[in-house]
Amino acid sequence: MSQPVTIKDIARELGVSPSTVSRALKDHPDISPATKKQVRELVEKLKYKPNAIALSLRSQKSNTISVIVPQIVHHFFSSVISGIEEIAHEHGYNVMIFQSNEKYEREVAIAQAIETNRAEGVLVSVSKTTENFAHFRELAEKDFPLVFFDRVSEELETDKVVVDDFNGAMHAVEYLLQTGCRRIAHLAAPQKLLIGYHRQRGYISALEKNGIEVDDTLIVKCDTIDDAAEVIPGLMSISNPPDAIFAVNDMTAAGAVNALKKLGYRIPEDISVIGFTDGLVSTVTDPPLTTISQHGFEIGKKAAEMLVDRILHPDSGKKPYTEVIRTELVVRGSTRQVSEESRESRVESREG
Repeated sequence: MSQPVTIKDIARELGVSPSTVSRALKDHPDISPATKKQVRELVEKLKYKPNAIALSLRSQKSNTISVIVPQIVHHFFSSVISGIEEIAHEHGYNVMIFQSNEKYEREVAIAQAIETNRAEGVLVSVSKTTENFAHFRELAEKDFPLVFFDRVSEELETDKVVVDDFNGAMHAVEYLLQTGCRRIAHLAAPQKLLIGYHRQRGYISALEKNGIEVDDTLIVKCDTIDDAAEVIPGLMSISNPPDAIFAVNDMTAAGAVNALKKLGYRIPEDISVIGFTDGLVSTVTDPPLTTISQHGFEIGKKAAEMLVDRILHPDSGKKPYTEVIRTELVVRGSTRQVSEESRESRVESREG
């Protein structure tokens, strides 16, 4: 592989000093128009490109922001990354993406590497196994620009972009209640995750608001497609099984749909299922999922805007703040209107 062209190569070709070439490229007034023209023509001919690493070392800026996500394969996080990249590109930043793969140890190693590699700021959605935030606290204490999104830490005084998980969950459960469902199960995320906690609180609040007693047997720790395959058979075998399921995310909802169909349930005729995310999976399940859209692209844009603002104005004195992104109910085929008569006949058929 041929070596990249350098300023020294151009200078040697023209018989001038490297500093003359450098100043010509910067349109310095001390360099004659004829020399500038010769330099530009040779640069174009030899396809010279400035060394980005060398430039960053001289300017003390890398023009790079780092993003840590639990898993890149999730449609939600890929949507967030798209939003981040749109804003980053507008401001001349490159984006470096890391995935923790839901592992705390990997997240710690990534955070340390980001500081060493001189990224100008970092956007973070924490892993589900993270309970100690010391690695991010160290960055924050060094005035390293840091913005959390979706999965955040309340321990740290940093900018955050969060989804309105509580009201989104309430909206989902109240919609199920409006369709006539009364035995609504919740497939829940770990409660140490704020998104899991707020979505479960929204579920409970919707039931209490509508005079429905909360049944703890209908709240099950289950937040992956594999968990759903294991949990659903037991959940549907209780004496008074649910007539609807509110899952903490779309992948879990999709797993519930598959498991229910294997058990012989029709969706939504026998049981309604609603998810939370509005990712690609919600449109390819059979039937397509009713879900809560959390607008990943907008989350990414807002988080990147906040980070760029902190990078460009490090001494602004602006206090950390939290931006809340509102959710939206998207009705598809996995839920339907359930009349009192059909609900009673369904319970009788299951008991029989």
